[in-house]
Amino acid sequence: MSNAAPAVNAERSELKRSITARQLYFYVVGDVLGSGIYVLIGLVAAAVGGAFWIAFLAGVAVAAVTGLAYAELVTKYPQAAGASLYVNKAFRKPVLTFFITICMLSANMAAVGSLASGFVRYFAGVVGMSEDAVVPTLLIALAFITVITVINLIGINESVVVNVIMTFIELSGLVLIMVIGVIALFQGIAEPGVLLEFSGEGSKAIAVVSGVSLAFFAMTGFENAANVAEETIDPSRAFPRALIGGMLTAGVVYVLVSIAAALAVPIDTLAGQTLLEVIRADLLPLSVSVMLIVFGLIAMIAISNTTLVTVVAQSRILYGMAREDVVPAVFAKVHPARRSPYVALLFGAAIVGTLLVIGALIQLSGSDLDIVDRLATITVVFLLFIYALVIVACLKLRGSDETSDTYRANTPLLILGIIGNLVVLAYTLYDDPGALLWVVGLLAIGLVLFLVQYFGKRGRPPGVEGEHADAADAPTTDRGL
Repeated sequence: MSNAAPAVNAERSELKRSITARQLYFYVVGDVLGSGIYVLIGLVAAAVGGAFWIAFLAGVAVAAVTGLAYAELVTKYPQAAGASLYVNKAFRKPVLTFFITICMLSANMAAVGSLASGFVRYFAGVVGMSEDAVVPTLLIALAFITVITVINLIGINESVVVNVIMTFIELSGLVLIMVIGVIALFQGIAEPGVLLEFSGEGSKAIAVVSGVSLAFFAMTGFENAANVAEETIDPSRAFPRALIGGMLTAGVVYVLVSIAAALAVPIDTLAGQTLLEVIRADLLPLSVSVMLIVFGLIAMIAISNTTLVTVVAQSRILYGMAREDVVPAVFAKVHPARRSPYVALLFGAAIVGTLLVIGALIQLSGSDLDIVDRLATITVVFLLFIYALVIVACLKLRGSDETSDTYRANTPLLILGIIGNLVVLAYTLYDDPGALLWVVGLLAIGLVLFLVQYFGKRGRPPGVEGEHADAADAPTTDRGL
């Protein structure tokens, strides 16, 4: 009888497998597509010139190679926690595992903050509100984060269904941009040669790398899929196809949208702006004012979609590593009715809100800080480091825990992936050293969690593990997750 209770409790604390391969594919496509193409395309165009589609292509290539490593590792370890779990399996260094966990959490939180601010830009455009109104825009961003958190508290299955619907909507907006690009090409708005033009007098290679540094934010998000592996049906078969297929689909769309935007709008006009500039080109046989509102709504849905998936991953990272006894056990608490890791969700929302408040205070002090760009850069810094280390972990774990269903990535490609991630990381830090202050601040939060966990372990009686989940209080029937 005493042995049966732990087994039942363990079963209750497990996440329910409810995500199909098709849902996972749209999960990846939706997460990647909404990450930056609607917000940061103008910045990439400003950095590279008319050939900025090459930056997106290069970013897709580096991210896709990293995705191969994730696909291999997920088929070995279909559990929540993603990169943190892989580094822990490969190196068995608790401090390094904890550091990677905090890096991934920081990347997710910074990305959510950037996307929330991007959402506000489109919202302001639709309702006619000034983006310079710092306090109102802050309140809208905080309300946006609150709504996304509530959706995730309802449960992962409902969240994935919403994600699939949002993916189709956001794809329609990008298809619209591609249609405008075709119209521009046939009307001769711009010569095709603009697609091979580079801005500035410097090296073309440096221009592309600078663009990749920005474009890479648009390709981030695929790694979040690894954190719902424990909730995926038949992950060994579903993940390689859904992950790589979703990334390639998103990559093709990015390149086509970039080409369309370059053909429809002068680069000087597009530089630093959003895709709304393509709509303002007035090449559609429809009212520009109406289309600006429609496209603004689509863009907000796209950003919401990405934020939704990122928050899911954020909470699952904390949940998974709490079960591994790497972060405080309170983050493994699951809501008794909805079966969602509610403590992890609320903690993440609080940190993102703090980042947005700090950004608003800096802006109120007279700074010209662009919170969207800054938080996007922070995200890229963390993820490039994580991606390189995950590929190293993949190579180190070769031959371990493999079965006939294990996917095997191409080794030379993985080595190129390590080099590509590190090159872009080095340039990003060189180009925006101010982002390091924010990086240090987020890592400081991790240090606090580390100290709490460290002294918490010291205070436990010998042989007593942390409470990895409130399994005893969980209902017998899973509902939300």
